[in-house]
Amino acid sequence: MATPLTANTFLSALRAEGVTVVEVGDWRHHNRSGHGPWGPVHGVMIHHTVTKGTAATVRLCRDGHSTLPGPLCHGVIAKDGKVHLVGYGRANHAGRGDDDVLRAVIAEKRLPPDNEANTDGNRHFYGFECENLGDGKDPWPDAQLQAITRVSAAICRAHGWGARSVLGHLEWQPGKVDPRGFTMEWMRDRVHDRLK
Repeated sequence: MATPLTANTFLSALRAEGVTVVEVGDWRHHNRSGHGPWGPVHGVMIHHTVTKGTAATVRLCRDGHSTLPGPLCHGVIAKDGKVHLVGYGRANHAGRGDDDVLRAVIAEKRLPPDNEANTDGNRHFYGFECENLGDGKDPWPDAQLQAITRVSAAICRAHGWGARSVLGHLEWQPGKVDPRGFTMEWMRDRVHDRLK
């Protein structure tokens, strides 16, 4: 059971890991408080955006849309590897997912198949949206993959978690496919190597 990092500690952890951060507006206080709790936190969730263009992607992830108010994550990982912080606290990114997956993340064990949507993930996970069309063809530049690795490692390091605390949206919520273009096992290996 982990208390969420403060916004300042979160920012410091990212910078200490070598992440290039862009602060967007009053991101520290932009959240969905009042719509459910934030914490305890147990992991880092990776998504793809199905968008093109950094400015439009950041705007969407910060503001959301008519049926899903923002922020839609804590940070947007752009193609150039910059991480745009758009919110902090509860964010509309994970939705409801599988309680068996949550238990495995907490225990840092191999994830079971996600076959239920019975647990509030927005409460328990830091979320990063990665700028990508999500069609399996849009490339993932090395700078972006490095940034995903670094933000995941930064949060794991700050909480004393291992790489098994990093998961993809597709591993949490039935029917989701993101991120598409690399496997989460491959990404967890990268995070593991960075934490060593």
